[in-house]
Amino acid sequence: METDAPGTMLKRERVRDYVLELIESRGAGDGIPSERALCAHLGVSRPTLRAAVDELVAAGLLVRQHGRGMFVAPAKITQELVSERATLTAPQAAGAWSSRLLEFTTVPAGARVGRRLRMSPAGRIVYVARLRLVDGTPMAVEHLHLRADLVPALSARELETGDLYAHLRERHNVRVHEATQTIEPTVVTRSEARHLDVPDLSPALLFERLTTDTSGRPVEYVHSLYRGDRYRIVSRLTLGPAASDAAPGHHPGIPPGDFTCGDPVAAATLGDVQETDGQVPGRTDGQAAPDHREP
Repeated sequence: METDAPGTMLKRERVRDYVLELIESRGAGDGIPSERALCAHLGVSRPTLRAAVDELVAAGLLVRQHGRGMFVAPAKITQELVSERATLTAPQAAGAWSSRLLEFTTVPAGARVGRRLRMSPAGRIVYVARLRLVDGTPMAVEHLHLRADLVPALSARELETGDLYAHLRERHNVRVHEATQTIEPTVVTRSEARHLDVPDLSPALLFERLTTDTSGRPVEYVHSLYRGDRYRIVSRLTLGPAASDAAPGHHPGIPPGDFTCGDPVAAATLGDVQETDGQVPGRTDGQAAPDHREP
């Protein structure tokens, strides 16, 4: 399998973060600098810049208008999966999950990641890019950002074997408690396609997660790209009794108005790893909220 030159993934990650910072500081319809201007400012090549922009266009965050430039896309409609009072469980997926390190280094957090981890942009983070495999087949590309002061002795072995959260707890005295995660459809870039062994622009699922410890301190910011042809999310909802005085709501996959109940919605989320011929095997207790736990 063709691999990127050392540091390539980190460079793309930095470009992506910078463009996302521009997007998040502007409103829908606002323009961002041209590709030429961004290349000059960031000191990167046009292909590197374009790969990051293509990803953000595919994710629906940027809009290209021929002859005019690039603009911030309209905001997406966000629907929470469950009420804050409900519970969400995320069992692990079947199969032998393993990890292969692509990059592992310590760098400044930067503005965007620093804001998520509630630390100075100059503060140090551990950046990790790793390929996640199931039974030896590439399934996802993960980009991890962990506070370096919490894991000064983190090793490559911990990132490739065993349960990362167990390593954090047992070897670094970091106890993760909860996480906020978003899931969106997207497509893979050329580099991601190479790692995942799929065609360019194949459908994928983008997961972003911020994990906090028992004191509420951010520990880890992750974004992961999972193959759309091999991975899906299954949610089982338990709907409370109808209440005539409750405000109408909308649960994912249920037409608005079908259920208008005031009680919390409980959900168990499962993940299926599908066969390559497109046939879905029997239900698996899945890694529905992709994480770093190994089976």
